[in-house]
Amino acid sequence: MRRRCGIALRSERVIDAMAHKPNFVLVPDPEPEAEEDRQQPVTLFGQVRALAQSVASHLVRGVTGAQVPATQPLRPRLIFGFDATASREPAWATARAVTDALVKALPGELDVALAVHGGSMLHTFTEFTADPNRLRDRAAGISCIAGFTRLLPILSRALSNQGVRVVTYIGDVFEESPVRGRKLADAMGQRGIRLIVLHDTADWNAKRDAEAFLDLARRTGGCVLPFDAHAPGRLRELLAAVAVYAVGGQQMLEEKREEMPGAVLLLEHLRNP
Repeated sequence: MRRRCGIALRSERVIDAMAHKPNFVLVPDPEPEAEEDRQQPVTLFGQVRALAQSVASHLVRGVTGAQVPATQPLRPRLIFGFDATASREPAWATARAVTDALVKALPGELDVALAVHGGSMLHTFTEFTADPNRLRDRAAGISCIAGFTRLLPILSRALSNQGVRVVTYIGDVFEESPVRGRKLADAMGQRGIRLIVLHDTADWNAKRDAEAFLDLARRTGGCVLPFDAHAPGRLRELLAAVAVYAVGGQQMLEEKREEMPGAVLLLEHLRNP
């Protein structure tokens, strides 16, 4: 385990209060890998639900002219993941201040979930929301805790949630299984879920893991971007571009590049990861 600066943990009373907030989920670690489709016994309820989904699918096709799977959410989703281990306190403070950039870039068109790990576990995975105030409230109640990184449970969650298009992760080092990481990244790539890592290299130890993050991101069709805790304005621009990408892909980024400074940088890295 890498060296961490000492940070006092919250009292049990505060942690209990946080755990009972709406949309605040304590997730056990390690996170199980996403399972492949498993044959389940067909019940009467299941038959009725399948029929209803089929009817809904036909209705959607009639209105839009396109075929949309009934089980696929109509709104794109993005997971905003963050390494909140002890040495990450300055960077976490910056990230908390710009979480709203993800949903304000395209109001009402993108749902975001906040995923945070610390204390060697993925302890926070909120519900998906388009309300920046709810994201800020959840982020404000989280403090950094020493422990190993837990990026892979976040990737596993991306695979088990319908509609996720992008996972954005802010971190500095990678301390998990490279083999399992590659397996999860390959599965994400097959499903069109991109991993975009904002790599914080303020600590020289973080630079040794640059290739690990780059390998995972490339396998998904994503990229690695620089993270600077001292430049919140630049970070906000990048996150806004990521939000646009999650909604409309590279085509929408191209359309927004003249008005969004972060779009140019994101497009450059996506084309030359």
